[in-house]
Amino acid sequence: MNLQKQMLTMETKAKLSTLWIFVLLNVIFRDLHELAKPEYLEELMNGQVTEQMLLLAGFMIEVPIAMVLLSRLLPYGANRWTNIIAAVIVLSLLIMYGTTDLDDTFFIIVKIAALSLVIWTAWRWRNPYLKQHTIGQEVSS
Repeated sequence: MNLQKQMLTMETKAKLSTLWIFVLLNVIFRDLHELAKPEYLEELMNGQVTEQMLLLAGFMIEVPIAMVLLSRLLPYGANRWTNIIAAVIVLSLLIMYGTTDLDDTFFIIVKIAALSLVIWTAWRWRNPYLKQHTIGQEVSS
């Protein structure tokens, strides 16, 4: 593979990884923002947050954490599809659990935009390893 194709692959991997970092930071800061609400703290202190809820939250945060690394390490094909599938899963969970107030709505809109960009970038990412033939060039088998 020539240098230009290597650079394009590294650039796309870096873009995807950076988008996942952006999503992750939005998740973290939204959660920190929730801690400022007295009713949320009350729910935590009264035990209204169950183990199942914590497990789901752990899964939801682990996907973006893993994708920061996997976007850098996986080869082209696996990377492309893993990014698309992971973004669809996170988007589905965001939409399924919805919003409870105005600040949640703001953070969800930002995360939806970033995850949509992950899907768009991965979907449009073309295989850098395929030879591109020009008109008049013979394709050998």
